Amino acid sequence: MSIRRLLWLSWLVLPVQAADLAPELWDRPRSAQAVMGQVAVQRAVATYQASSAARIVIIHGPRQESQLQAEELRAWLVALALDSARLQIRADPLATALRLEVTE
Repeated sequence: MSIRRLLWLSWLVLPVQAADLAPELWDRPRSAQAVMGQVAVQRAVATYQASSAARIVIIHGPRQESQLQAEELRAWLVALALDSARLQIRADPLATALRLEVTE
């Protein structure tokens, strides 16, 4: 495979946008308004809606609590009418906060 092709393919998986969620979201009961009030969620959803090829990747840390938060956030996004096929969850052992990445 040529270097040009590898660079092109790497472009497809590089994040278009990435942002950490505020940890305060998890300090109180969640609602659709609280989830959509997060700047990181607003930006990710706006980018997602701008491109039919965009995907949101929810990245969580190694702890079970962060995995559960990622799964809850994904459920909220699906409830708010985002296509579940375009939402992914990925573990990152170095992650210290829940992170949203939008890729194309």
